[in-house]
Amino acid sequence: MERPGLVALLLPFVLCGLMAAPATAQERDPERWYALEPDATVAAAQAPEGMDRSSPRATMRSFFDAIDAGRPDAAAATLRPMPTADREPARLAEMLGEVLERQVWLDFASLSDRADAAVETMANNPMAGKPRRSVSVATLGLGRFPVTIRLNRFRPVGEEPIWLFAQQTVSAIPALYARYGPGWVESRIPPWWRGPAILGLRKWELAGLPLVAVAAFTVGWATSALLGLLRRPLPSRWMRRGVEEARTPLGLLAGALTARLATGSALGFSAPVTALVNPALLILISVAVMLAILRVIDAVLERVTHRYVGQIDDRESRDERQLYTSISAARRLVTLIAFLFVSGVLLWELDAFGDLGLSFLASAGVLTVILGVAAQTMLGNILASLQIAIAKPIRIGDSVNYEGEWCYVESIFYTFVRLRVWDDRRLIVPVQHFVSKPFENWSMTNAKLTETFTLALDHDADPDALREAFIDIANNDEDAMQGEMLQLKVVDHSPEAQFLRFYATASDPSTAWAMHARLREEMLAWIRAEHPEWWPRERLRSPEPDLAAAAE
Repeated sequence: MERPGLVALLLPFVLCGLMAAPATAQERDPERWYALEPDATVAAAQAPEGMDRSSPRATMRSFFDAIDAGRPDAAAATLRPMPTADREPARLAEMLGEVLERQVWLDFASLSDRADAAVETMANNPMAGKPRRSVSVATLGLGRFPVTIRLNRFRPVGEEPIWLFAQQTVSAIPALYARYGPGWVESRIPPWWRGPAILGLRKWELAGLPLVAVAAFTVGWATSALLGLLRRPLPSRWMRRGVEEARTPLGLLAGALTARLATGSALGFSAPVTALVNPALLILISVAVMLAILRVIDAVLERVTHRYVGQIDDRESRDERQLYTSISAARRLVTLIAFLFVSGVLLWELDAFGDLGLSFLASAGVLTVILGVAAQTMLGNILASLQIAIAKPIRIGDSVNYEGEWCYVESIFYTFVRLRVWDDRRLIVPVQHFVSKPFENWSMTNAKLTETFTLALDHDADPDALREAFIDIANNDEDAMQGEMLQLKVVDHSPEAQFLRFYATASDPSTAWAMHARLREEMLAWIRAEHPEWWPRERLRSPEPDLAAAAE
């Protein structure tokens, strides 16, 4: 009987212990926040009345409000207390404000407004719905290793958790300020010029941007003009051509580097300017470097072509046309490699690989469909161009019969082939369309070509006499090749005429065409002069002999 009474007496204490256990575990949960030492707790508690540090967004808002109000001592309440810091907290907060204002274009919507900073918007994110105790605000380069400006969630002893700038961030503030703080020009500007103007810019920035643009243009123009003067005394022709081709990209490079130097170290522009100007300058620098390299390579390849190959047409040997085609393919390969390399460097410098990778993973299906539809033709042409470069069904300088047009292959590009018609017209044919249609390559193995022409003559015409006359005329023609096909064949007949085909060979298609037209003219002249009765004529048959035979 006493035992139930004892259980009833202890039951409330057991229930209280069970209810208190989760709270105690939650207070000590290291996955939700960092612990704050008692000394740091005292310093963190000295925050101005009304300062909100309950979430990452609230802490950043409170920090910038205090900085804009000219109260760095109040902004210091958002820094993780560090008794060993060599500067006053107010000065560190002021320095951090300068760095953030100049280098970080902050999107407050990207900062969580939840106390636990849990990710809410991305269902595929493995961190979705889980509380966080650390949030990255921005990453800035500092020497070989970047520095991440980070907010951490701390729990002071006996207080609710708060969000403060992390210890690593506070420790890096002096170095970041030395790298991204006011430039030496700005530090010498009168204070009233540093005041705000419009669009979040300072007064001196509105005046400095046009000056930087003028200085960059002047440096670029001067560089290009100087290279134009320096190329004249160069001993080699290909060196002069290379400098001439590269002077414009190098001038663009010099101007972009000047602007980047001015906006980076000499003048410390604010974040809206650097966020727009720095990527644009980086793109200009990358494009200028790529163009300079490609133009120098083009000059060298052109010089090699003119020296070892000469003027390309079907009169050149097969090996020379193949060399020129290989040089053209090498240029396309170098262009592709340079484009991919510069694009990779650009994405690396802009720190875009992470965002691009996340975007592709998040919408891989949609992007695959869009790219597949939009880039189908372009990718097909590029692959067809690579097929031509490897298999070489045509080479630059080959003579081809394409859709009834006699053409020379003038150039092979990534997406199209340029054909020069015999009358100097140009056919621009997409590569994919070109390789998918049958065509005749008259100079696949060699350039010589046999041309034919057909004459319709009367049945009384003697083929042996015509053959002998044709051989004599062809042997006296300077373009007809001796020892090659030179003959006459009767290929067809009709009640009105017989059809004789004449064959002769020349060294290349263009010469063969002119030769066959000339031989045709000479054969017609010979027939007119020697046997005009051999022209086709109609015969009328009289019915009288048939009637006499019937009477008999």
